[in-house]
Amino acid sequence: MKIIHVMGARPNFMKVAPVYRAIQAKGFAEQLLVHTGQHYDAGMSDVFLQQLEIPVPDFNLSVGSGTHAAQTAEIMIRFEQVLMESRPDLVLVYGDVNSTLAAAIVCSKLHIKIGHVEAGLRAFDRTMPEEINRVLTDQVADLLFTPSQDGNDNLQREGVAPEKIFLVGNVMIDTLIHLLPKALALPSGKHSDPYVLLTLHRPSNVDNLTVLREMLETTLDVSGGMNVVFPVHPRTRKRLNDIGVNTEFSSHLELLEPVPYIEFLALQHAAQVVLTDSGGVQEETTFLGVPCLTLRENTERPVTVSCGTNTLVGTDMQKLRSEFSKIKSGSARKGSIPPLWDGKTGERIADILKSLSSNTTCV
Repeated sequence: MKIIHVMGARPNFMKVAPVYRAIQAKGFAEQLLVHTGQHYDAGMSDVFLQQLEIPVPDFNLSVGSGTHAAQTAEIMIRFEQVLMESRPDLVLVYGDVNSTLAAAIVCSKLHIKIGHVEAGLRAFDRTMPEEINRVLTDQVADLLFTPSQDGNDNLQREGVAPEKIFLVGNVMIDTLIHLLPKALALPSGKHSDPYVLLTLHRPSNVDNLTVLREMLETTLDVSGGMNVVFPVHPRTRKRLNDIGVNTEFSSHLELLEPVPYIEFLALQHAAQVVLTDSGGVQEETTFLGVPCLTLRENTERPVTVSCGTNTLVGTDMQKLRSEFSKIKSGSARKGSIPPLWDGKTGERIADILKSLSSNTTCV
């Protein structure tokens, strides 16, 4: 059996690593890695691959940046050649980035089986490019591996056959558990004092310069003298420059370059509170038990709200102030870890694939 893993952005790398490792340990398949190059600079890509102990990809499509249409089309063109050359039995795609959808479409046209890891997540907001990628990928996938029960419910409501759906847990938590000891072993250094951790990258937040400035100013205000540690995504960096935000903007604002995974995990673990618009950070803070305020109106990971430590505040800065005040006073909501977020998701996926590998009608 030959399996191709497709990855294009940092969240994909974190999801690929435990699945690749589990399949390798069970020894039932040949594995190839395809890096589409959607995240193409060393700070966003190479360091993550090294820390996650992922081998050098067998193929790098080097597509780089571009509009959604241009990037998706270029991945499709280049990935088709990889499939024609390698002829896999199964392609595993991860998450909801453009690489995920592009690879799934090409596979469906070539009648190559598709497995979608992290299937079924829905924000019910079609203005999000990621939502379109999620919905369309799930419609063409043959095997759908969900992180939580809401994913199963969403897929069945959309007409996906139940026999295609497998509730396996959250593969990102596998990576977190695997690398948390390394994160905790890092010296605290200048981040030994209490701090707020901030991440922003979604177009709805950073492309509206008025919203971006208001979020930043409110965060600094409510932090009450705590430093705001802000690893800046390249997309966000340009927008900060546009509104004149730099290291001199506030003595309590610490702007960082993109942070490798282990270092970022350490930052999350030690933060008093995390403010984010990232889906993965909502999950990681839930597992770590760190209060999280999400600067979005909705989330495709509702279990982090119903079960975890996450609270949606959207762009309502008064709600941000109110929820932040609860955290500072010690009255933040107490979360718990969702079912199957136990570090064994990659093993469950590998076991399913191994059991199906002898049945050519399934895989």
